[in-house]
Amino acid sequence: MSDVSTYTPSREDFASLLDESYGDNEAFEGSVIKGIVVAIEKDVAVIDIGLKTEGRVALKEFQGPGREGPIKVGDEVEVYLERIENALGEAVISRDKARREESWVKLEKAFERQEKVEGVIFNQVKGGFTVDLDGAVAFLPRSQVDIRPIRDVTPLMQVPQPFQILKMDRRRGNIVVSRRTVLEESRAEQRHEIVANLEEGQVIDGTVKNITDYGAFVDLGGIDGLLHVTDIAWRRVNHPTEVLTIGQTVKVKIIKINHETHRISLGMKQLLEDPWQGIEAKYPINSRHHGRVTNITDYGAFVELEAGIEGLIHVSEMSWTKKNVHPGKIVATSQEVDVQVLEVDPVKRRISLGLKQTLANPWESFAEKYPVGSEVEGEVKNKTEFGLFIGLDGDVDGMVHLSDLDWNKPGEQAIEDFKKGDIVKAKVLDVDTEKERISLGIKQLGADAHAPQASEDASSGDLKKGNVVTCEVIDVKEGGIDVKIAGSDLVAFIKRNELARDRADQRPERFAIGEKVDARITQFDRRARKVSVSIKALEFAEEKEAIAQYGSADSGASLGDILGAALKARAADAPKKEDDE
Repeated sequence: MSDVSTYTPSREDFASLLDESYGDNEAFEGSVIKGIVVAIEKDVAVIDIGLKTEGRVALKEFQGPGREGPIKVGDEVEVYLERIENALGEAVISRDKARREESWVKLEKAFERQEKVEGVIFNQVKGGFTVDLDGAVAFLPRSQVDIRPIRDVTPLMQVPQPFQILKMDRRRGNIVVSRRTVLEESRAEQRHEIVANLEEGQVIDGTVKNITDYGAFVDLGGIDGLLHVTDIAWRRVNHPTEVLTIGQTVKVKIIKINHETHRISLGMKQLLEDPWQGIEAKYPINSRHHGRVTNITDYGAFVELEAGIEGLIHVSEMSWTKKNVHPGKIVATSQEVDVQVLEVDPVKRRISLGLKQTLANPWESFAEKYPVGSEVEGEVKNKTEFGLFIGLDGDVDGMVHLSDLDWNKPGEQAIEDFKKGDIVKAKVLDVDTEKERISLGIKQLGADAHAPQASEDASSGDLKKGNVVTCEVIDVKEGGIDVKIAGSDLVAFIKRNELARDRADQRPERFAIGEKVDARITQFDRRARKVSVSIKALEFAEEKEAIAQYGSADSGASLGDILGAALKARAADAPKKEDDE
């Protein structure tokens, strides 16, 4: 048996053998290497990658928009080495993956530099489209296809065009691109150039491109300007479609240019004569004109006096009698009306108009037809805490105050005898045309049973401010006492602080029902039959009179002595007065 020696290669020998096998390609699985096309068989290309083995790549991987032309034997190509040898002893290679690896490197550099990249839209997916960026597949959201929504994207597919990379994630293999950003940038440059050649005040022709509720967008040859609805005409334009149509050519004036935002404001009415010039001479105050109602709001109605000139009838100037009614219930849109000019403000371009001023004032008409003292009849329209409102001729209301309801009953009690809808008669007491008020009286239709009758009722004739009257206590309350004035049926209430001069004596409970007390009249309204009396006022008056007649504190007499003397004199005069009567 011969000796057999075993050779074990060293690390250096193994590296040398590997280099000898791979040659200069330095090929490793998972990398891009170069190869030579050695044959083309049906739909595949056989490629020698220098590993003493060959690989096969489908011809379709070399075809498509933006890719190189048909390959032929002898061409050098780059492929991606997935595996050095498969079960058939061939290398597993891919042209698509090679191109994808190349593209990722280029795209990452372009993304860092914010440079545009070229790609081809080749398929539609949920929410957008897929774009071939020379081997790398990117997602194009539908919102990023164009500046404005596009219904049909077919003309844009399979056409090489620039894109802007918005987002990249190599680990996940995600790329998001935008075509809209490229268009906006290009458009911004174009807009900047166009805007630089425009000036405020310039008159230019444009084409109506779009119409909205608030105006129209006019194409000025590559840039849009806004023609606001208020600048279309001097007259009121409710909607731009009343004057403009899409595609219409219009002459406009450039009102304002914002060079930062490239926004341009346009006007059409500025090319016409301003109807507000000399407006005060055309529409002097108090002059009357004929117009057409153009718009109705909660606060009034606008009336067109001529093209471009409108005035406002405020709701308060629409009707003499209808105060809380919506203007739409008084006038209608497009209605022809006569109005009177109330105020003209040429600076603010406002004209205040009146509708009721062209009609007869019902308060003046009533005053002429029903002078004070006249008897009228009407329906009870409303009951309030202070009286009745009666509907009268001319659609006006008159008021009967509580004090004018009944001679004998208190107003609060008398008003209960009336209800809404009752037809009542009343006497005209007063008509104030400026304040639009009519005062009526129901009790004035009859005689006052307690009115002074010559010498028959001398006590009632003495009821005037300052007189002293005798009262009978008819009720005692916490806040004062109710008293009836002797010789009449008048009832008055004396408040607690009017019961005595001294605070200690201002106690209602010191009075008893049926007790007679003297008091001084502080107020008397004969027509309203209202009287106010005060015991404190009487005491102060007696004190003042006593000091004047019987001396003063300077004489050495006390106030008590003076008042005592006054009371004795008053008591002595009382029997004499009774004898005289």
